[in-house]
Amino acid sequence: MQIRDRIKELRRVRADELRPNPRNWRLHPRAQQDALRGVLAEVGYADALLVRELDDGTLMLIDGHLRAETTPDAVVPVLILDVDEQEADKILLTHDPLAGMAAVSEQHLQALLSEVQTESAAVRSMLENIGQSAPGSAGGSPPPIDPPEVTIPESYQVVVECRDETDQQTVFEKMRAEGYRCRVLTL
Repeated sequence: MQIRDRIKELRRVRADELRPNPRNWRLHPRAQQDALRGVLAEVGYADALLVRELDDGTLMLIDGHLRAETTPDAVVPVLILDVDEQEADKILLTHDPLAGMAAVSEQHLQALLSEVQTESAAVRSMLENIGQSAPGSAGGSPPPIDPPEVTIPESYQVVVECRDETDQQTVFEKMRAEGYRCRVLTL
């Protein structure tokens, strides 16, 4: 698989110069805002915001809306991506959920929780919630159950690419008339 590097540039920009993405679907509750302020106060910026450059030269956020809103006067690290609007939408939709799909190593999590110290009550609360919701902890969800094995019967199929919807309908009707089980599929 050929993987493209879509990062054009790392630039430092005032956060209030970044244009929020009107399609941003993530909401940031007060607890998250407070925890982010705590981490930024104790550690600082340790990750870049993701943006794409618009035709007029402005930078539109793809990821990092809360960080930009939290520190509008700060000069923040920004990765400028070489992506179009559709690709930016795909990143906007998948970036956080992909990170959320990670599984938990209970051993490593417990070690980190016992060692990491924080002065922020909001960060402490977030860490307590992580510990309580981890698999195997009190109040945590049970480990996932392996789904049953499914046997898929052997099947022989043909996909026919048609010129347009009318051609598709004609081919479908012809195949049905010849006794084939058919389905219409539009991609």
